[in-house]
Amino acid sequence: MGEQLALNVGPSRMEMAYECLGDDHAPPVLLVMGGGAQMIAWPEEFCAELVRRGLRVIRFDNRDAGRSSRFPDLPGPSLPGPDLPGPNPPGPDLHTALNADFPLAPYTLSDMADDIVGLLDVLQVRSAHLVGASLGGMIAQTMAVEHPERTRSLTSMMSSTGDRTVGRPDATVLAGLGTPPQDRRSFIAWQVRALRAVASPGFAFDEAAATERAERAYDRGHDPAGMVRQFAAAMASGDRTARLRSVRVPALVIHGTDDVLIDMAGGRATAAAVPGAELAIIDGMGHSIPRELCPQLVMLIAHLIHRVETAPRRRAGDPLRVG
Repeated sequence: MGEQLALNVGPSRMEMAYECLGDDHAPPVLLVMGGGAQMIAWPEEFCAELVRRGLRVIRFDNRDAGRSSRFPDLPGPSLPGPDLPGPNPPGPDLHTALNADFPLAPYTLSDMADDIVGLLDVLQVRSAHLVGASLGGMIAQTMAVEHPERTRSLTSMMSSTGDRTVGRPDATVLAGLGTPPQDRRSFIAWQVRALRAVASPGFAFDEAAATERAERAYDRGHDPAGMVRQFAAAMASGDRTARLRSVRVPALVIHGTDDVLIDMAGGRATAAAVPGAELAIIDGMGHSIPRELCPQLVMLIAHLIHRVETAPRRRAGDPLRVG
């Protein structure tokens, strides 16, 4: 099935672009992408490997990204940045956005988790395995906490708990990136530079693939201000550490040793907060999914999912057995 557009999704009645891959009767895996990124940021090799392992892949554009609905009319953060006219002002640079306070966030991670539940309703999927990357990991964590009946397992990749003392970005890397440009050619060059800055140093950086993905992302829906609204949602949603202790589904946390956007302490804190969570630390991995790592990452994720699928179903109220 090619890319589709779901209408009237969730409480916000939004439009959501999505794509389903694999057998409709296979265990469903929802891929939740990070801040400012679109569903095409999930590498094709990664998705194909999940399908090869007998899983149904569902990837989608979060609100304020790609071809899904924008929320520009909601009250949002007031941040220093270029004051330029037009429907999609660029907003501040990444360093400012990731370190600001957002007292008037336009929405929260709970709203973004509700969007996912709404997509499951449209697809008539009762529950799914969640795989979230970066801010997508935060959304997946929130869904596992607030919608346990719709969550079969949780995989949180290169993400954190919302505790600002862990998972800190490397300010020197982000400060040098500057503001995302508006015109196509400049944005593509900026995007490739940004992807290279946070890439995995233990693996080759594929500039051709990064360029192609940046071109597609610009053409599908260029909106840097949407990225800022997503970061605002993450900042305003606060620390999930205490709430993550209520998660009662099997969980896997994946983090790289060389992540400059969310340092490894974020992954360790997530694994410590979720009861029974497994922690996989990947040498040489940064804030990216290199082609060479796709088989290893999918093996870890698929192993968790198939273990859940073959285990006896827990009933509500049953104790969680760890180990």
